[in-house]
Amino acid sequence: MERSEAYGFSAVMSGAFLLSCLLFAAINHRQRGPYMDEGFHVPQAQAYCHGLCNPLSLSTFQWDPMITTLPGLYLVSVGVVKPAAWLFGWTGSVVCSAGMLRFINLLFSAGNFYLLYLLLFKIHQKNKAVSGLQRMLSTLTLAMFPTLYFFTFLYYTDPGSVFFTLFAYLMCLYGNHKTSALLGFCGFMFRQTNIVWTVFCAGNVVAEKLNEAWKTELQKKKDEKISSRKGSFSDSIRILKFLIKYLTSPKNLVMLTALTWPYIMLVAVFFGFVCINGGIVVGDRSSHKACLHFPQLFYFLSFTVFFSFPHLLTPTKIRRFLLSLRKHPVQYSVIAVTSLFLVWKFTYVHKYLLADNRHYTFYVWRKVFQRHELVKYALVPAYIFAGWTFADTLKSKSIFWILMYFVCLLAVTVPQKLLEFRYFILPFLIYRLNIPFPSLYRQLLELAFYIVVNAVTLYLFLNRTFQWPNSDEIQRFMW
Repeated sequence: MERSEAYGFSAVMSGAFLLSCLLFAAINHRQRGPYMDEGFHVPQAQAYCHGLCNPLSLSTFQWDPMITTLPGLYLVSVGVVKPAAWLFGWTGSVVCSAGMLRFINLLFSAGNFYLLYLLLFKIHQKNKAVSGLQRMLSTLTLAMFPTLYFFTFLYYTDPGSVFFTLFAYLMCLYGNHKTSALLGFCGFMFRQTNIVWTVFCAGNVVAEKLNEAWKTELQKKKDEKISSRKGSFSDSIRILKFLIKYLTSPKNLVMLTALTWPYIMLVAVFFGFVCINGGIVVGDRSSHKACLHFPQLFYFLSFTVFFSFPHLLTPTKIRRFLLSLRKHPVQYSVIAVTSLFLVWKFTYVHKYLLADNRHYTFYVWRKVFQRHELVKYALVPAYIFAGWTFADTLKSKSIFWILMYFVCLLAVTVPQKLLEFRYFILPFLIYRLNIPFPSLYRQLLELAFYIVVNAVTLYLFLNRTFQWPNSDEIQRFMW
């Protein structure tokens, strides 16, 4: 990093953190007590603060059965708050208060800002055309990604989950796989589904080796002019044959195992946990049952196009998509029929989605999907475009990286019955980090859009309160 870029980055990060602190103060002034899921997380963290969560002492052990995640957030919180309380002499209700616990996520957000910059620098280091200004602007934009940024100010698992997962990804890219696996374990302790991103880190290593071997294979067959990115049926068959041959070779398997053993051990720990626990969820399992909810992939693609519209929804891309549609009518017909079948047979509606009018998803479902029974089918063409433009922006990556990311994307979205935008944060950030840098104009447009969405959401949360007929509690609109 050049000195001028370092100064600029420090100024941007400091300014963003100052703004977050001001918003944090405003939110804590208006909403002093726990809200929504904080009603589970805050008392549980306070139980850890007071030493009531020692598993060796069954008489005093306290655990809220409605909590579905492991205690990573509470352990980190106590590890930060307790030393700070001793250092500054805090006593009484200040220690482990809702406001103090929320501040942990403000620290995580600062860490996420720095990690996003380092990841952008590492992933795109070979692209000499990328300026320091573009990196800083992209970092600021991703740090203000609305679905993540909002939970900076509440005591939720998302900022910490993102922090440890991004940190693990960064260490993986630098080849520090033991450290990466350890950080992946920390991410797993925040949210069990983060084990998928541990597999993603291992997949990065495997994809890199596959790509090297594939390039060697191409050099041997120059006369056949095989390309790993053409996407034709014959090329797909060649790649599939290559994968089978490579991954069934004992020598290659031993080499890949030697490279990825820290991740393999962590995945083994995960399966051990699932066997002992009887499932991936630790608390309220009745409301978090896994299923094959394939339309979740379509929702994620639509979500990504919405939040990356300056890059994905352009006249040029639309024209290219229509041209591709005209060139490959049979291929798109098969995709359309398959998508319609998946929407027909695998659409699920969670009870929380229909019952809670404090979230964006409630209104999206009511205003769009519940207008008519045929709406969910009519959206299939939009899903196909979203999938095409999504894949088109990843064409700079190797075919093996794309396959690995797509498998992880399916694993993290499809089993979820509940449509919840928070579940899309990590796959979106991983995707957004790996696409080519757009023009400065498009970056500014994306940042401006995020600022507007954040401003509207925070304004509604702070100022547009309401009450339910059967409750005296003040309700607030949120992600």
